Amino acid sequence: MKSADQKKKAYTRAGVDVDLANKLKRGIQSLVRQTHGPQVLGKSGSFGGLFRADFSGMRDPVLVASIDGVGTKLKIAFAMNKHDTVAADLVNHCVNDTAVLGARPLFFLDYIGCERLEPKVFRQLLRGLSRACRSAGCALLGGETAQMPGIYRKGEYDLAGCIVGMVDRAKIIDGSKIQSGDVVIGLASNGLHTNGYSLARKILFEKMRLTINSRLPGSKITVGEELLRVHKNYQPILAKAPTGMIKGLAHITGGGLIDNLPRILPQNCDAVIETKSWRVPRIFRMLQHHGNIDFSEMYHVFNMGIGMVAVVAKGDAQPAMSILGAKQIGRIEHGSGKTVLKL
Repeated sequence: MKSADQKKKAYTRAGVDVDLANKLKRGIQSLVRQTHGPQVLGKSGSFGGLFRADFSGMRDPVLVASIDGVGTKLKIAFAMNKHDTVAADLVNHCVNDTAVLGARPLFFLDYIGCERLEPKVFRQLLRGLSRACRSAGCALLGGETAQMPGIYRKGEYDLAGCIVGMVDRAKIIDGSKIQSGDVVIGLASNGLHTNGYSLARKILFEKMRLTINSRLPGSKITVGEELLRVHKNYQPILAKAPTGMIKGLAHITGGGLIDNLPRILPQNCDAVIETKSWRVPRIFRMLQHHGNIDFSEMYHVFNMGIGMVAVVAKGDAQPAMSILGAKQIGRIEHGSGKTVLKL
């Protein structure tokens, strides 16, 4: 009969190193604890994370949850051998998805699925998750790391995250009060954020024949550096706006302005976007030119330089733009619940 050690060695030979995983998880406990406040109970590594929510000051607290990944931006992280920024992307993307409802984040859970556990990569990912969670005031409560040889390619992994936040029901931002005459204001993005990478990679690497280390034409940075710009966290900025000022918020991710704005519009309203009201960043103009991409498709795939959109009453537009560091990019008109792009 084989010993326990022999069984473990057989599992390791099959591609799953349990001992290494346990060692790495023990080694990152300090990073995880840096995100914990007094609400986190128990110890890290339990079967479930314990979070004692403080609902004081809320008349009718509501939990807000979201789950997401970072898509094929991971391919850039693999090529650059830089992994902390995509981990931060994941946290910030999820935080934004709950912030649009007026919520503040409580805790975050991560999932890392890989072909084989690489200690350096794992530590970079946890550093990125921890740093972004600390910045967002969000506890990194737990996670799952799965070694699955045969499922993932050698040296590659997948990354996903789930976030839970809370908001007082009376302060939920859902777009229901949006009406004709309101103003649409846009907050600048920091590049592609986490969407459109499959098309961007095809244009940059296949059509333009650039490499990850090529200088981006007209820029001082490399293609890889441009593509790994971290997805902005807008929640701290949005939290500065007085209660009731913002009628609706749209996080401009997959689907761009065309698909994401209708998610907050009443059925009798259109968002008319003046596309010349802001300067589209160079990377998007380059992709459109070299990819020969139709105007409307660009606004359907990419954020085009606008990462978050807020809708406010006309009388609140100037103070809102000042508070949020945003600019007017359109208006609300009578319609059928769609985005209308104006050249």
